Amino acid sequence: MNAYLISIGDELLGGQTVNTNVAEIGEMLSDIQVDVLKSVVVGDDEPTIMEEFDYGLKTYDVVIVTGGLGPTHDDITRKCVLNHFETELVFNQSVMNDIKDLFGKRKREITKLHEEQALVPKIADVIRNHRGTAPGSWIEKNNKIFISLPGVPFEMLGMMEAYVIPNLKKITDQLKQIKLVKSLLTTGIPESTLYEKIGNIKEIVGDSKLAFLPSQFGVKMKITTSAPDLEEATNKMTEIEQKLRSSVGRYIYGKDQEILEEVVAKLLRERGLTISVAESCTGGLISSRLTNVNGSSNFFERGVITYSNAAKVEILDVSEDIIQKNGAVSLEVSRQMAEGIKAISGTDIGISATGIMGPTGATYDKPIGLVYIGLCDEKLCTAKEYIFGDNRLMNKDRTSQAALEMLRRHLLGIPYDE
Repeated sequence: MNAYLISIGDELLGGQTVNTNVAEIGEMLSDIQVDVLKSVVVGDDEPTIMEEFDYGLKTYDVVIVTGGLGPTHDDITRKCVLNHFETELVFNQSVMNDIKDLFGKRKREITKLHEEQALVPKIADVIRNHRGTAPGSWIEKNNKIFISLPGVPFEMLGMMEAYVIPNLKKITDQLKQIKLVKSLLTTGIPESTLYEKIGNIKEIVGDSKLAFLPSQFGVKMKITTSAPDLEEATNKMTEIEQKLRSSVGRYIYGKDQEILEEVVAKLLRERGLTISVAESCTGGLISSRLTNVNGSSNFFERGVITYSNAAKVEILDVSEDIIQKNGAVSLEVSRQMAEGIKAISGTDIGISATGIMGPTGATYDKPIGLVYIGLCDEKLCTAKEYIFGDNRLMNKDRTSQAALEMLRRHLLGIPYDE
């Protein structure tokens, strides 16, 4: 089963709004064996929208439209749906009740414009919107499925999760072919190096698919496999995963929706260890990620931001002579920062980060993106050098990820000197 996504809105074409809906919908559909083969963005222009409706329904099994369902004059999707399917609007009491409930909770008055949102295409099954006022539509005609949803991501996601995905899954579950998707999450290794270490991709995946999806946090390896039955598909997936782990397993920290801070938090809890963090260049991002995890008070004692040299000396007891000799961005200072935060907090582990995020601050010997991460426990106190890029915010993300990965490997006894 395949799908065509149509995103509607001048604001998407003009760059005022980033179109995150396609990525969200695509991932959700992939999980239920619906392949998104194409997506398009169009403005608030009726002839263009009608052309895309015609093309999509002639070519694909499912057409999903987002945007243009609001109450203002530039929201014309509903009008286009009426014209395309040659239907009319009818009043829906359930939608009206949803609008009344929503406005009642927010203590707002309902206007005539909002009342008109309760008018829906006569031939459609209504997709109720419990997060906003615009309902969606599900229309089946000529063995094709047409779905129209609001463009607001929060509303769209709620309707996809509550209605669209469950109903599409009922259909895909009846298909003979079973498709499985799994993502293995890696960090600390570039995409090109990962590719080289894996070797002959074709020999590993066979008729399945392996996609490399890089970001500042690492490379996601997305495996897609299919077979006539679940057992065969599962066996194929397991074999591919085992082969990948045998070649690049040390770089794999999780799978699917897992995030590194949750993986690290689990390891700390299992071992009954506590941690403290001293940050300079990351401004508290490492601590923020660790404390995003529910129950972080069980392992996280404190985090300090020692941005200036004076703060490093006064709070962490970093040697002024070491700073004068090596600079605040150095292996020696990062080691002393990790040792200092562990000492003043009394935790099992201390980690630290100091670096040059850019776009200024670089010297001939110390470029933008140079970072040192320190780690100290009862047995050792060490530090590692990294060189990232020239984008300040991405460097902060990369530094926090590298620090958490250094911690993960330390807890698992995996060498992190690469």
